[in-house]
Amino acid sequence: GYNISLDQVANTIRTANSEQQAGGVETGNTHFTVMTGSFLKTVDDISRLVVGTYHNSPVYVRDVARVTQGPEDAHQMVSYYTGPASELKEQASSAPAVTIAVAKKQGSNGVTVANAVIERVNNLKGTRIPANVEVSITRDYGETANDKVNELIFKLFVATGFVFLLVLLAFRALRPAIVVVLVIPVVLLMTIFYAWVTGYTIDRVSLFALIFSIGILVDDAIVVVENIYRRWLEEGKTDTETAVDAVAEVGNPTILATFTVIAALLPMGFVSGMMGPYMEPIPALGSAAMLISLFAAFVFTPWLTISNWLRPTMSYLQVAEKREHREAEWLEGFYRRLLIPMIEYPRKRYLFRIVLWGSFLFACSMFYTKWVAVKMLPLDNKPEFSVVLDMPEGTALPVTANLAHRIAETIRKMPEVTAIQVYAGTARPFDFNGMVRHYYLRQDPWQGEIQVQLLHKSKRDRTSHEIAVQARQDLQEVIKGTGANIAVVEMPPGPPVLQSVVAEVHGPSPDVRRQVAADLTEVFKKAPSLRDVDNYMRAAYEYWRFTVDTEKAIRRGISVDAINRNLGMALGGMVLGDVKQRAGHEPINIVIQVPLAKRSEITRLGDLPIQSQTGATIPLRELGRFEKVLEEPIIYHKDLRPVEYVVADVGGKLAAPVYGMFQVEDILEEENYVAPDGVKLEAYWLGPPPNDSVSSFEWAGEWTVTFETFRDMGAAFMVALVLIYILVVWEFGNFRIPALIMAPIPLTLLGIIPMHAIMGAAFTATSMIGWIALAGIIVRNSILLVDFSVHEVQKGVPVTEAVIRACKTRTRPILITALALVCGSSVIFTDPIFQGMAISLASGVLVSTILTLIVIPLGCIKASKSLCEVAAAGCAPDTFTMPEEPVKPATATPRTPLLLTLWGKLVGALLMIFYAIRGIFLLLGQLFKRKQTPPPPPASPPATGGSPPPAPAAPGGGAAPAPSGGDPVATGSGGDAVVATADVAAKSASPAEAGVAETAATTEAPATPATPPRSQEQSLPEPAPEPEAVPEPAGTGLKAGPAAPAAVAEETAGTVQQPAAAESAESPATEPPATTVKKAVRRKRLPKKKAAAAGTASGKAAPKKKGVAKKKGGGKKAASTSGRERKSTSPAPATSPAKPATGARRGGRRGIRLKARDTEGGIE
Repeated sequence: GYNISLDQVANTIRTANSEQQAGGVETGNTHFTVMTGSFLKTVDDISRLVVGTYHNSPVYVRDVARVTQGPEDAHQMVSYYTGPASELKEQASSAPAVTIAVAKKQGSNGVTVANAVIERVNNLKGTRIPANVEVSITRDYGETANDKVNELIFKLFVATGFVFLLVLLAFRALRPAIVVVLVIPVVLLMTIFYAWVTGYTIDRVSLFALIFSIGILVDDAIVVVENIYRRWLEEGKTDTETAVDAVAEVGNPTILATFTVIAALLPMGFVSGMMGPYMEPIPALGSAAMLISLFAAFVFTPWLTISNWLRPTMSYLQVAEKREHREAEWLEGFYRRLLIPMIEYPRKRYLFRIVLWGSFLFACSMFYTKWVAVKMLPLDNKPEFSVVLDMPEGTALPVTANLAHRIAETIRKMPEVTAIQVYAGTARPFDFNGMVRHYYLRQDPWQGEIQVQLLHKSKRDRTSHEIAVQARQDLQEVIKGTGANIAVVEMPPGPPVLQSVVAEVHGPSPDVRRQVAADLTEVFKKAPSLRDVDNYMRAAYEYWRFTVDTEKAIRRGISVDAINRNLGMALGGMVLGDVKQRAGHEPINIVIQVPLAKRSEITRLGDLPIQSQTGATIPLRELGRFEKVLEEPIIYHKDLRPVEYVVADVGGKLAAPVYGMFQVEDILEEENYVAPDGVKLEAYWLGPPPNDSVSSFEWAGEWTVTFETFRDMGAAFMVALVLIYILVVWEFGNFRIPALIMAPIPLTLLGIIPMHAIMGAAFTATSMIGWIALAGIIVRNSILLVDFSVHEVQKGVPVTEAVIRACKTRTRPILITALALVCGSSVIFTDPIFQGMAISLASGVLVSTILTLIVIPLGCIKASKSLCEVAAAGCAPDTFTMPEEPVKPATATPRTPLLLTLWGKLVGALLMIFYAIRGIFLLLGQLFKRKQTPPPPPASPPATGGSPPPAPAAPGGGAAPAPSGGDPVATGSGGDAVVATADVAAKSASPAEAGVAETAATTEAPATPATPPRSQEQSLPEPAPEPEAVPEPAGTGLKAGPAAPAAVAEETAGTVQQPAAAESAESPATEPPATTVKKAVRRKRLPKKKAAAAGTASGKAAPKKKGVAKKKGGGKKAASTSGRERKSTSPAPATSPAKPATGARRGGRRGIRLKARDTEGGIE
């Protein structure tokens, strides 16, 4: 040789490849810049460099090396394959390729960016891109996003069309359908504007939130339109005043029902973890859409309904009235046949409860029997999947590339494959999933990836998951005997994780941890639901280390740095510079290295000459030795604690991580596994082990996201229940009725779980979203039923009759709104991600609506006392009508069912905070309330005027005439008292009398005094034949017959309506069954002067009224309200005259009705 070392060659090339400014000179009034040196531009420039002399002759670079320009040694390989479904004219098989990935900026439109990039690439073809270079698009997320958005927008229109057809069929007219459907674009546009203001983008999840909202945002409009039409039918005219009153009539329950849906949706926005931002648009935009729909229902819907071009004609209303009358009669008969037997016969009622709760338990047991699997999110139908290849550590790059080529050839036989890219020794352009799983760090020669492109989902029959499952099965034969591990990776539908199933192994020492991880890997392989089992432990492999003999090197005058530098240049690991050929092009690096054939034999590297400080060269083998050393294992840490990872994917029927985890624990239990440190291996589900003193492992991966999501959503569901309860308590002022209204919420599972089993779908996070949203939606139906029942009870209708009327009247709007939700949800049944939400909404609302129409009426009758209390609280003083019920034989009080007791206790526990806050506010209100002076004891009545003391009953059960100014009293043959209120005109009543409660008189000594006001159901037997009417005393407008003196009661009772008995021949018509009991109120104490004036006024006789007190032809009494007239809930004016009515004693005794007949002098 020439005794030339690599250092000499490298220094020569570095110094020759330089150019710099030396300075400047001035000659002839001109300044010149002086440059020294020049850059290397060609291969010949490098070859002609002189590196030294040998025997006084120059030694050139070409004498000691071969200088060539070409590709560098391969340390990574990328190949391109076309598949059977490829649209390219020329087929490619293992063609060398270069992949270029383009990412968009945050906030920019991915579809616009992708289209712009494709357009620019097409423009570069033939200019910058040579004609012999083929450009193929292997991943276009802009197209994927555009397809999904267009598909969802189309489904948005389809859902709107379904709702339009539903309303059209329900109302049998085009105008109400147009009114309801016009609300949808108004609400959607305002919701999109809200999303733009708050920073939400129109993506897949936000569009699903809008589609989900379509089914419920029309509910308010449907209820308003239906009630306006119903009131127009009652009034017989389509006027604006009636429409406004109809909107006000359903205002409170509609507002309450809307806010219950918002209360159910809004807490889901506080879900933590990676799933929180993913699902946040659903509660945010859903709640906004509901609030906007409420505004639209109260503003746009009435305006459109009463507009000239959308107002219905009276002929249509008359036809609709007849049609709805037939439907109402059928519904009433159906509910009577269905509900009355369960009301009258406890056995049938108990049987219904047993069947109901038995079905509920059976539905919930489907989770235990695994008929319905539980999973975070189902897999989506993507146009791609990948295969991750891991060869044994230390495998050469050509071996890895060869096996990757065989895998690609196997997969490309599938008819749905359009293209395949193979990456060996490098990572493919990573996505969100690859970033979380750290695929971008795969740079070793024994690591590879195969990216598979598929046809568009509309052009293939199989889903990407089915194709991936077949690929996993086919590749098992390819990798058999190679020692390689593969993992078929599909794009996750939601937040990505390290792997579907991850076990993080903790232990006292590295050796124990690795042994436990190795054993756990074998257990994973035995689990039926786990696939692609692997661990992150690096297998032991050898590498060459050159150990420098430091003493020899120093004696020869050679530094360790010189040895390392020369060895690195020999192996091609050092760049000396670059050749600058053309401006604007990438530089060509200058690399010095030993030929591959020689450096592949490690022993021949011992001949590498190393130059000493004296200029002599010494072979490398004299300065040290090559030896094989085992690679040290990788140490992983999590939260500063050393761990080992065992990972797996899931497959099979139960493709959810939790089932594979249970199978692993079962296998460990069956094998009675004991860790190397002598302890039984324990698994931790909800957090890491407390310490690393003993062997244990923590479950992670998709389970962690699933647990956090369902935990937070469960908490959101409980918060939603509390908020709904508080809203309903606020509206009804009762604590039992809200529990009754919320009772159908668990019944939604009777439709949700079985439908998941029927459709073969897993119960996912989107299913949970649908269930939580359904809680607010189904409460809306209960509110409508209970609110209508309360209004009917306030009219004096018995509770049983009231709930039947409520079912008959509200079934139609309830079914319309339920079917509207089904129509809105039906368009997303085919979506693999949000299919669970569609199943929950559609099946849950159908089953729970049907059960609500049965459970709520039975619950109202069970809680009739609370219902009457709510009805009494909503009435003005002295106007509440206590309903009567038929007397039933006394029976033992049935025992409260256990489930109902548990439900009541659960509700009570949830509202403990509400009670505490309410009590604090009440206490503060009492503290700051102005103290009032207690009223003095009642004064003695004056000698004249007013009400005389009671007198003993006259013989024969009659009544003595009352003095002038008193109230007439009639008694029946049995001594039962009948209360009649005086019909005094407002103009004849003094101001003092205006604030005094109505008076009543009793005729029997043992008779019970006037009963205090109680809101409870009254039961009365069939009335006895009525006696003749009592004549009215002077000064009252009524003639009083012989009777005992009447006594004035401190608290009055009101009128009680009873079924009519056989009328006497003197009565021209019979009275309908109608009784009212007015709430007793305490007599107000008047000042002395006003009291005297009141007494004087009461002593004067009022002029008699001519005419009749009731309408001819029966029907209703003159003082009772008509069926079309609604009872006001505001207090009656103090000067309004008291209504004439009759009454009966409470407590189930017989009642006697006053009977009037026409006479010449007035009413007899």
